[in-house]
This record gives sequence, structure tokens and C-alpha cells, in this order.
Amino acid sequence: MRNYADQQELILKQIKDKCCQRRDFSGCDLSGIDLRAVDLSGVNLMGADLHGVNLSNSDLTNTNLNGANLIQATLCGASLTNADLSEANLTNADFAYANLCGSCLWRTQCSHTNLWGASLCDTNLTEADLSAAILIEASLIEANLFRANLAGAKLCGATLLEANLTEVNLTGADLTWTNLTKANLSQANLGDTKLIYTKLWDTIMPNGTTHEPQIVILD
Repeated sequence: MRNYADQQELILKQIKDKCCQRRDFSGCDLSGIDLRAVDLSGVNLMGADLHGVNLSNSDLTNTNLNGANLIQATLCGASLTNADLSEANLTNADFAYANLCGSCLWRTQCSHTNLWGASLCDTNLTEADLSAAILIEASLIEANLFRANLAGAKLCGATLLEANLTEVNLTGADLTWTNLTKANLSQANLGDTKLIYTKLWDTIMPNGTTHEPQIVILD
């Protein structure tokens, strides 16, 4: 146990030391470490174990988190612009108000993840699992959610302007007050989806037709 603690302390020191040349922490065990407000921009964390790590307000711009374990991690207000989170596990993680614009979340596990108020503009969420995720008031402008799973997700007040929602599963999702202007819902599954005061202006519907500009009120 002592060797494990010493190893984690050494890694933490290397991460925080701006003079340290080490930028590759791929596969490292960083679980439970406090990394709040730390500059991790451009660092390689591919396959790293970040289970339960606190990364609130940290800078993860251009960081490689491909395949990383971020289960129950806290990244509130963190900057992950252009980060690679492909096939990472974000289950039950907290990304409230985080900036993920331009990042890649291809096939990422985001089940029950808190993305309240997060910025996901131009983000690649192709085939991502966002089942039961919280995306209330999130910004997903021009995001690519092709074949993503949003079953049971909460998108109340979210903005999906010109987002690609082709073949998305929205079964049981809550789209109350959601802005879907010019979004593409071709072949999407809207079974039991809440569309209360949903903005469907020039939206491409599941059957391929373009919805006339209006606010839908369906309970």
C-alpha cells in the first residue's frame, strides 16, 4: 500500500510541476487524486484510471483521454476543448458546465453522466451511450450524435441547432423546451419522447420530411 501511495504522490508531483518534461501518463493509476484547477493541456492520459478523480476547473485542452476510466469523476467547469475521449467511460461522472466543444466522444460511455449546462458545440458523439444522461440547458450546436443512445436522457432547455441526430435513440427522452432548429432527426426513434414546447423550426423529422417552423406542444 505504501508503494502505491508513493507512486501516486510522485505522479501527482510530476503533473503539477511545470518544469517536469513528462507529458505521458497513459495507463497510469490516478484514481481518487485531487487534480482541481491543474493544467493538463496536451497531456497523454490514454487508458489512464481516473476513477473518482476531481478535475474541476482543470485545463484538459487537446488532452488524450482515449479509453480512460472516468467513472464518477468530477470535471465541473473543466475545459476539454478538442480533447479525445473516444471509448472512454464517463458513467456517473459530473461534467456540469464543462467545455467540450470540438472534442471527440466517439462510442464513449456517458450513461447517467451529468452534463448540465455543458458546452458540446461541434462535438463528435457518434454512437455514444448517453442513456439517462442529464443534458439540461446544454449547448449541442452542430454536434454529431449519429446513432447515439439518448434513451431516458433529459435535454430540457438544451440547444441542438443544426445537430445531426440521424438514427438516434430518443426513447423516453425529455425534450421539453429543447431547441431543435434545423436539426436532422432522420430515422430517429422518438418513442415516448416528451416534446413539450419543443422548437422544431425547419427540423428534418424521422420520416424525412421537414417540419414547418413552429413550437410543438405535445405531452
